[in-house]
Amino acid sequence: MGKTTSACCTALHCAEEFKTLLVSTDPAHSLSDSLEREIGDEIKPVRGVPNLSALEVNAEKTLAKFKIAHEDQIKAILETSTYLDQEDIEDFFALPIPGMDEVLGLKTIVDVMEERSFEKVIVDTAPTGHALRLLTLPGFLDDWIKVLAKMRWKYRYLVQTFSGQYHPDSSDDFLVTMKKTVKRIEGLLRDGLRSEFIPVVIPESMAILETRRLVHTLDTYGIKVQQMVVNNVVESRDCSFCQERAKAEEDYITHIHNTFNHLTLTLVPLQPREVKGIEDLNRLKKHLFL
Repeated sequence: MGKTTSACCTALHCAEEFKTLLVSTDPAHSLSDSLEREIGDEIKPVRGVPNLSALEVNAEKTLAKFKIAHEDQIKAILETSTYLDQEDIEDFFALPIPGMDEVLGLKTIVDVMEERSFEKVIVDTAPTGHALRLLTLPGFLDDWIKVLAKMRWKYRYLVQTFSGQYHPDSSDDFLVTMKKTVKRIEGLLRDGLRSEFIPVVIPESMAILETRRLVHTLDTYGIKVQQMVVNNVVESRDCSFCQERAKAEEDYITHIHNTFNHLTLTLVPLQPREVKGIEDLNRLKKHLFL
């Protein structure tokens, strides 16, 4: 529906005045294709565009780094709070943690924002279903932390009972840090002064229904939506096909206006060819930012 193209255009626009970072959290990254520049999983300047850098988050790589950094703390919690032997703990730790890689992808973005190395951060999310799942993952991480904390609390109770005192260690520090991470992610997503979610829709029935569910879910989670991009709008009436297509779209566009009357809508015309490369993106950008 043009979300990556819209994100790239927005990043180019912001880079005219601000030091900007363009990030993709889509597992099927397409920033490199859209910009026609090699991006990758490390922040790097976008060649030929002053003030703009880009990053394609590698969630699996981020999770691997997380496990290496916190292996000792997590294993210590399991060793002191379960009946698992060393071999069982090794097997357990080797298992993938569903959703954790994506949560840590969000954490990467939050870390970058809090470092204040960039004035604007534009995020190209995955398509609707995956994006919504991503937004619910901080709650999943919070549940995961609560389970570990409950296990740790039992261990702490036993130590205090038999020795009279308990000295917090790096495992306790790890749980506190992860709890703060959840709060940071949730705080950023729900802070309307710091972040905003901009849906991109095309004038078709299924897309409108999907986007309506998206906006409703975002509102439920307290994530602000103030504007929307309506992409691939037929403007030409030069041929019978264009006339019929434009006529059919009129009803859909009216429906979009009525359904999302609380949002600012930006209509972007259908382009004659695929939009790729800085020159094409700059040309399309003029329709997004009049």
